[in-house]
Amino acid sequence: MKNKLFLFISGLLLLGVGACSAPRQEADTRRMDFNAGWMFRLCDDTAAIHPDYNDADWRKLDLPHDWAIEGDFSRDNPSGTGGGALPGGVGWYRKTFIPDKVDEGKRLRIDFDGVYMNSTVYINGHKLGTRPYGYVSFSYDLTPFIKWGEENVIAVRVDNAEQPNSRWYSGCGIYRNVWLTKMNPVHVAQWGTYVTAEEVSKHSARLRICTQLQYDVELHRPDSVRQDDGTYAVFEQEIIPLDVDVILRSRLVDADGDVVGEAVSEHRVMPAVPDEAEQEILLENPNLWSIDTPYIYKVETILQDKATGKVLDTYCTPLGIRTFRFDEQKGFILNGEQVKINGVCMHHDLGCLGAAVNIRAIRRQLEILKEMGCNGIRCSHNPPAPELLDLCDRMGFIVMDETFDMWRKKKTRHDYSRYFDEWHERDLTDLILRDRNHPSVFVWSIGNEVLEQWADAKADTLSLEEANLVLNFGQASDMLAKEGEMSVNSRLTRKLADMVKALDPTRPVTAGCNEPNPNNHLFRSGALDIIGFNYHDDWFAGVPENFPGKPFIVTESVSALMTRGYYRMPSDSMFIWPERWDKPFFDASFSCSSYDNCHVPWGNRHEGTMRHVKNNDFISGQYVWTGFDYIGEPTPYGWPARSSYFGIVDLAGFPKDVYYMYQSEWRLDKTVLHLFPHWNWTPGQDIDLWAYYNNADEVELFVNGKSQGIRSKGKDDFHVMWRVKYEPGTVKAVSRREGKVVAEQEIRTAGKPARIRLTPDRTAIQADGRDLSFVTVEIVDKDGILCPDAENDVTFAVEGAGFIAGVDNGSPVSTERFKDNHRKAFYGKCLVVIQNNGRPGSIKLIATAGGLEKAATAIRAK
Repeated sequence: MKNKLFLFISGLLLLGVGACSAPRQEADTRRMDFNAGWMFRLCDDTAAIHPDYNDADWRKLDLPHDWAIEGDFSRDNPSGTGGGALPGGVGWYRKTFIPDKVDEGKRLRIDFDGVYMNSTVYINGHKLGTRPYGYVSFSYDLTPFIKWGEENVIAVRVDNAEQPNSRWYSGCGIYRNVWLTKMNPVHVAQWGTYVTAEEVSKHSARLRICTQLQYDVELHRPDSVRQDDGTYAVFEQEIIPLDVDVILRSRLVDADGDVVGEAVSEHRVMPAVPDEAEQEILLENPNLWSIDTPYIYKVETILQDKATGKVLDTYCTPLGIRTFRFDEQKGFILNGEQVKINGVCMHHDLGCLGAAVNIRAIRRQLEILKEMGCNGIRCSHNPPAPELLDLCDRMGFIVMDETFDMWRKKKTRHDYSRYFDEWHERDLTDLILRDRNHPSVFVWSIGNEVLEQWADAKADTLSLEEANLVLNFGQASDMLAKEGEMSVNSRLTRKLADMVKALDPTRPVTAGCNEPNPNNHLFRSGALDIIGFNYHDDWFAGVPENFPGKPFIVTESVSALMTRGYYRMPSDSMFIWPERWDKPFFDASFSCSSYDNCHVPWGNRHEGTMRHVKNNDFISGQYVWTGFDYIGEPTPYGWPARSSYFGIVDLAGFPKDVYYMYQSEWRLDKTVLHLFPHWNWTPGQDIDLWAYYNNADEVELFVNGKSQGIRSKGKDDFHVMWRVKYEPGTVKAVSRREGKVVAEQEIRTAGKPARIRLTPDRTAIQADGRDLSFVTVEIVDKDGILCPDAENDVTFAVEGAGFIAGVDNGSPVSTERFKDNHRKAFYGKCLVVIQNNGRPGSIKLIATAGGLEKAATAIRAK
């Protein structure tokens, strides 16, 4: 039995205009933070889907949350050292909430920025869906199952039990933000605007604004009629809602909040039939987005009911206006000027905080890299957190946004390859739609070192550690594409690239390839706009001949190995570790030299690749592997090593010496003189002293006041070196230009450890329950000189409006917990991260260690 009901919607569509503010991390102003007050248990209890389930004894917490980082390191954890040697498992999250009765008639949606992995979401016992890929953002419509004005229960099952499924540390849980989005039935769709700039010059720019309008309404509802015998006949009532006439107003707002352009158009929106509206705004004298001046505009979208003038929806889209191209001869051109991409690859973990997203922690990483002169980030090797791109937009980074680390062919036993066929179209589409308005995104990467580069390359029978190594040692030539062949792998490459270009034709597509031969199946597809090499420096010079007319970028470079504070001499000896992927490697130090004299066999020294990139205009730039050390993949070592040696900056955020080589090359606006290593050795020992410098002709070294000679860099040199006999005291470097002193640096021999020095990166933080202060902890002698070999175990206590969010020291082999109240110093340093507890007020951090004078520092939350 079916009845029909005509429903006039317009009078119900009332929604207040949300604030559209540029500093906000999310463009969608209809969203409400949904992170607080979740219940969690690390177990697999399927009864937890039911609303009346008793979760009173579960742990209460706020999201984002990574349960693995709270665990113990163990060689028996199935993730392996490649995955960080931390636990996985199955976890459940539940949240009870009461939607306001006055909002009945609106649409309610839950948005997850990322859940690792295999998440299944329920509302009031109803299954909403499952998303296997742990890095994509996804949403579910809650409206059909919502009980307005009553308790509702969201339950989320997260399954990261089958491991290894990643070649690096993934984290576990709802590790990114969650949002509750409330809308009228007529609204701007999720990720529903697409703004592009055309005909851009210093004098004007034409903005093309595409807006997807959506009218969501239930087309059927259950009803019943009482019969003569007292029973009820149940039937489905068909609702035929009327079309709605709307006014779409798009306002361009500059960084000062002034409206500098506007477009207005009228549209008729039909139920369940999305409508795309196109508008244009001509902007005079635009402020162009660049790496030095990342100017952000925003488009404020206002949707009004034409009949009543009522505002139905508002939506904000931050954007930057710029022109760019990749040229086969001149590299990367931004706003008409040649710019070298000085980038780094970054995995998503935040050191001792794990994978749980924290805006301040991400900003700190970017600030450290920006100070080095870095201007590019490659999101390795998965869709990033939205907050990373928001920050890159505003800080001026050139982002390579990457989708997959594998396609159909697996690299680890339980990785995404088993879901690729079913999910790759949805996952790739969602990434492009989500990220295509970010001005920092310049390149889409559809894959990293995928095994489809070859006809047949299997890692199925290898351990995770072996798979990580064999990927970079190449494959037999008979695995490459044949002349004139368009293989299934090439066709898949074409398919993925075409999908991207259909959604965003304004940016080029590439892939990180570790097979440099032109017969690589990905290259043979002809679908890649930019040739991207991972390593293979010896092939760089041949790119213009091998790939005529194609721009080139080093998508992944270097892979040098370093342990902060460790030096192996003589420094002009080269250590290539491991020798082969199938040959066991061991060195009792479990360390790698910081002299830039240790690297993997498929990589190069930092200085070696820098030379190629600097001296060749056709190389658009490089993304160094990696900016920061990351948890997992501790090449060249196995257990107890559990984090990487690749970073320019260590896991705790302390720069290694090579940081200053990059700074001397990438920051000519900043005078650099960095002398190393420390000056605590055995009397009479031969010591190699290096100096990185810029803006000077020469550097002179003094040992206890006696000159050891003057050194100057040649054209392709990046450091100078002296070999001297150690004697306690002072070493001093003096850089000069045209005979005038430019900079000086002095290093003194440290005495015995005497006290602790605490240095917060910020002494004032926000009282929002999330903001952080990263406190550097140093073991110093009585004169305040860092003790370079100190290993004192430092205990921390916090009073007031804060707590310890994590501790670290940058050691790749420490098996100490990240969530603790103490940490051993590593080469004289460790780190404690203080987080606000949601209340304003003072925070006092006290540090103690046996035999040392204690230290305290104050932080204010306001």
